Amino acid sequence: MDTDSSDTTAAPSSGGLQLTLELEHPDCWMREVTAATSARLLVNAAYLVDGKVKAHVVAYAESADAVEALVAATRASDHTHAVTEMDTRRSFGGISAPVNKATSTLLVEYGPEESIHDALVSHGFMNQEPIRIRDGTEYWTVAIDESRATIQEKLDAVCAQKDATITVTQITSATTGSRERDELAVRQLSDRQRDVFELARKRGYYDYPREVSGSELADELGIAKTTFHEHLRKVEATLLGPRDADRN
Repeated sequence: MDTDSSDTTAAPSSGGLQLTLELEHPDCWMREVTAATSARLLVNAAYLVDGKVKAHVVAYAESADAVEALVAATRASDHTHAVTEMDTRRSFGGISAPVNKATSTLLVEYGPEESIHDALVSHGFMNQEPIRIRDGTEYWTVAIDESRATIQEKLDAVCAQKDATITVTQITSATTGSRERDELAVRQLSDRQRDVFELARKRGYYDYPREVSGSELADELGIAKTTFHEHLRKVEATLLGPRDADRN
């Protein structure tokens, strides 16, 4: 388990801590199909029923062909037992789904040994929002009411149990109002805007001195420089407000 925080002894504030996790584990059909196609998955719910995991997921992409390729890969996977396409014309009780994307809603059945969900929940990590999977990596937002030292111990236990790799990319207090507002703002971003923003932060675009140029990031993303900066302007308008986003 990797963590960006050097403080592993501080106790959580009242209300616990919220963690953002990036994780990978073997024998995972979600990792397999998102790594093999350009489509992505959004996991809204997963339950253990009669010894099998049943997950309600939304497959989404820029094109219907990409979604169909992911659905076909899911059906063909050695790690899935059954795949049922749901009627997307009807709402499914508060289920999240991306807007302005080609989508397919699926009910997928697979073995608990190929899922990391129960291992995390049994160690006290509770989901706070739908799980996102893209390019073979799962992105979780969880809450836990433990010290950071205990959290690391629990994550190490999950890694050992499931042969997983888990990176903690953010730790915040669940009761810090300003951080909660920031998180809500981030959730308003489109997937493409998130990709651009996360890559810019990871590569040091916002560092001083700047470690990478907008042109270099645009090339890495395969988009025009003007498109890259337009995405960032929209991100900044969402996170900081229009006045800050209009700065040159």
